[in-house]
Amino acid sequence: MEYISHSAADTERIAAEISKSLHSGDFVALYGPMGAGKTAFTRGLVKALVPECLELVHSPTFAIVNEYRGKALTVYHYDLYRLRSEDDLISTGFEDYIDGGALVVSEWSELFEDALPKERINVRIEPINDTDRRITVC
Repeated sequence: MEYISHSAADTERIAAEISKSLHSGDFVALYGPMGAGKTAFTRGLVKALVPECLELVHSPTFAIVNEYRGKALTVYHYDLYRLRSEDDLISTGFEDYIDGGALVVSEWSELFEDALPKERINVRIEPINDTDRRITVC
């Protein structure tokens, strides 16, 4: 499935639409360059799935993982950008998070492709220009 986003708000709306097909235990791997809209996409997912945590959604670049715990669902939001090795990834408890039954969203998934679950939803966000993005879900 392919979408065209014309703004960060549009990216959030697209993510909210996609969230309707997500469940506990799913893994969403986000791909795209710096500034593509990966965090905006995650904000849209959380807004739709865990609205009580909306004000907390931000990039977990320095924390590595943020937790958004809702009444019906928990979302773990990973940012793999600062990790340097698979050992670094494992030391974060990554395997426990993906086996824990929550929804896991991972930014910079291309950095640790081999460590990601085989069963996952891949979301590629490609800048077309300063405001427009091509979002491909497969």
